[in-house]
Amino acid sequence: MTSQVSSPAEQADGTVVGEQRKPAGAKDVRRLNRVIIRFAGDSGDGMQLTGDRFTSETASFGNDLSTLPNFPAEIRAPAGTLPGVSSFQLHFADHDILTPGDAPNVLVAMNPAALKANIGDMPRGTEIIVNTDEFTKRAMQKVGYDTSPLEDGSLDGYHLHPVPLTTLTVEALKEFDLTRKEAERSKNMFALGLLSWMYHRPTEGTEKFLKSKFAKKPDIAAANIAAYRAGWNFGETTEDFAVSYEVAPAAKAFPLGTYRNISGNLALSYGLVAASRQADLPLFLGSYPITPASDILHELSRHKNFGVRTFQAEDEIAGIGAALGAAFGGSLAVTTTSGPGVALKSETIGLAVSLELPLLVVDIQRGGPSTGLPTKTEQADLLQAMYGRNGEAPVPVVAPRTPADCFDAALEAARIALTYRTPVFLLSDGYLANGSEPWRIPETGELPDLTVQFAQGPNHTLDDGTEVFWPYKRDPHTLARPWAVPGTPGLEHRVGGIEKQDGTGNISYDPANHDFMVRTRQAKVDGIDVPDLEVDDPDGARTLVLGWGSTYGPITAAVRRLRAAGDAIAQAHLRHLNPFPHNLGDVLQRYDKVVIPEMNLGQLATLVRAKFLVDAQSYNQVNGMPFKAEQLATVLKEAIDG
Repeated sequence: MTSQVSSPAEQADGTVVGEQRKPAGAKDVRRLNRVIIRFAGDSGDGMQLTGDRFTSETASFGNDLSTLPNFPAEIRAPAGTLPGVSSFQLHFADHDILTPGDAPNVLVAMNPAALKANIGDMPRGTEIIVNTDEFTKRAMQKVGYDTSPLEDGSLDGYHLHPVPLTTLTVEALKEFDLTRKEAERSKNMFALGLLSWMYHRPTEGTEKFLKSKFAKKPDIAAANIAAYRAGWNFGETTEDFAVSYEVAPAAKAFPLGTYRNISGNLALSYGLVAASRQADLPLFLGSYPITPASDILHELSRHKNFGVRTFQAEDEIAGIGAALGAAFGGSLAVTTTSGPGVALKSETIGLAVSLELPLLVVDIQRGGPSTGLPTKTEQADLLQAMYGRNGEAPVPVVAPRTPADCFDAALEAARIALTYRTPVFLLSDGYLANGSEPWRIPETGELPDLTVQFAQGPNHTLDDGTEVFWPYKRDPHTLARPWAVPGTPGLEHRVGGIEKQDGTGNISYDPANHDFMVRTRQAKVDGIDVPDLEVDDPDGARTLVLGWGSTYGPITAAVRRLRAAGDAIAQAHLRHLNPFPHNLGDVLQRYDKVVIPEMNLGQLATLVRAKFLVDAQSYNQVNGMPFKAEQLATVLKEAIDG
């Protein structure tokens, strides 16, 4: 969630907030205020599905939560290797939280590779559940274990739970007509059942999900449910797990409303559909599949009942070309991609700037350059979005800060595009796209009115009294040109990439006209109405931490830690990156120090330093992973004391 209320529990690693209790005939139950669990295994072990199901049940239980899926770029990486490890981390709590957590309390390792790839993140004293069946000599040698870590004492500092998950799963499914290999595939459901018992998660939703997912294969559905129940029963009966844990619902963290768990890409998809309904325009998506943006294409293709049309093009250029054509035709047009696709779309984005048509360019950023890291997160496309076109081609830039905020950011991007007749960049990233959190479903009355007025007739009178339509005659307040739907009688006009004559839209090579049109397009973007930047500064701090996009969660968690320790620090977070909020310069001048953490090499810091002549300190990370709260807290503490 995104509350600004200080929460000391966010810092705590101990998490025990109640005494153990032991009802008659039952195991000990310990109350915790938060837990961080990481599931890890081969990319074919179903770790993402396991984590997603645990997350869904946690959301239905009412905990606040934040997730971090992490998986290889390969569709099926080599089994048992370190590059092939897939993991899913979930942080859930009885209070408002902001990040997937710095370090897990529990690791479920399905094989030696999963253990070795993740053990470095595990603090001493935490719990590790390992699938002992996979710790064969060959499997261990493949990842560099000369001796078994389960026997050589290297894990003595942890609470180790060796569990033969594969054997137990096969035994639980022996009554089913399955081969051993088929039965082994359900070991992730056994692990899910065990963890669901450990943390008192609901079970009905998962069983319903499995019945639906395998509706055409009822035997497979029954087998997975049986494995899931066997895992639960194993936790209940084995002596190795003497304690289970309770994490109460986060009732005080949520305003009243109806909530659901949502990922960033899903929230963004819903935001686009909501924007089209609020604008009373059909939604058109022209897209080419690319990680991590493809989920938006998949989701929007399911909503034909809302007037959504999706077009999977043969390449990135065709995708945006079709979208721009749809914008010309009067649709709310969208194209989705990641950084490499933005490079291919740049010429058509420039054309959209010249044509002055509304177009949403959704960039789900990932590691680069070139193909880079398809499944890892980064914030390194900001300067590309700002300047990555030939000529002076200004484009507004909007960035969401949390997975749920992607819904509101999509509505805001649509507002700007429709009001000012311009392409707009929406900069999300892989961390937001794949991560999830609770989202309050808004009432329709809370959504903005995005209705637009198409040109209906002539808008200019010539000297001889003739009434004509000028496609580049502007609204005096927004500088937006009229939007004329093709086929409207009397509104015929010329479009193209050659420079337009002011007003008429005719081709013009006149130097003075070109200068005027360039400056007018820039003035239109500069004049976009965006809210002032809000600053969270309860203590009159001298140091400001400024962020944008997905760094919001780690920055806010770090700020909470510092304030709980008695340090004064101010925080501000940018949603609008072009144009900047009009009060940004004044805000920056109020502080002695400004620190800007980014998952790039300092792109926002470069813009801030250039525009406002502020000696902003840049703190950067480009390892494909989000910041950790403790890491940022240390950096910000040094800035405060320095």
